[in-house]
Amino acid sequence: MMIKTSLLLPIFTLSLIAMPAISAEQSTADNSTTHNVAAVSPTAVFAETDSFKPDTGSSDMAVEVPEIRAMGGAKSVTTFFITSKGLGNGADLGGLAGADAHCQALAAAEYAGDHTWRAYLSIHATDSQVAINARDRIGGGPWYNGEGLLVAASLEELHGGDNRIDKSIAASESLNPINGFGDSPNQHDMLTGSDPQGRALAGDLSCGNWTSSGAGQAQVGHHDLLGQGEQAGSWNSAHATKGCSQQLLQSSAGAGLFYCFAID
Repeated sequence: MMIKTSLLLPIFTLSLIAMPAISAEQSTADNSTTHNVAAVSPTAVFAETDSFKPDTGSSDMAVEVPEIRAMGGAKSVTTFFITSKGLGNGADLGGLAGADAHCQALAAAEYAGDHTWRAYLSIHATDSQVAINARDRIGGGPWYNGEGLLVAASLEELHGGDNRIDKSIAASESLNPINGFGDSPNQHDMLTGSDPQGRALAGDLSCGNWTSSGAGQAQVGHHDLLGQGEQAGSWNSAHATKGCSQQLLQSSAGAGLFYCFAID
């Protein structure tokens, strides 16, 4: 018996209508990308490529930060370094302004002066000065060393234990390693005046807010995450120095060095 095809068409059409719709999340589940997309519209899925990442306005969209930043962009890849030298007067850096200027000058000498630089330093509150936190001075990241290697993707990662700071990553502005524990001389003490979250400590642990090379103490971190003491593995808050002079900084494995971060 022959069945007219005209009778089959409505059945076929109904079967297509009854097929379940595939969501955008399902359709992209098997497609590997470098971005974590939690919830996007079908238009966004269609537009998402390596060269074009649309802003869907959704706070759920998470974009992974690359581990390596390629050279040859509009600006220098360097957005983080350790000062290769201090200012030569202990922890008297000329205040935050003097420390920032030192970061800027060292960066400019290595062709990274196209960024705006800030020293990772906190200052404590006085009668005439409110406390300033190091973490509030350095922008939001991500930050890369002079080789284009990721240091931290965000403030949260920088202070949350997932940063990449160690002796190999935390190099100078010219990518030279900074002496650490076991080297001679050991210079792993980095001036910060900060607690582990990058905030100013109670009391003067910033050598008179970075204007003293005599009395006082400064909180320091260890860029190599090594040493003695309970907090030796902290990059930004390992211990206090013996004093603020160049000699006393050197006696506790320092040289008046500090971290510099680009805010842009």
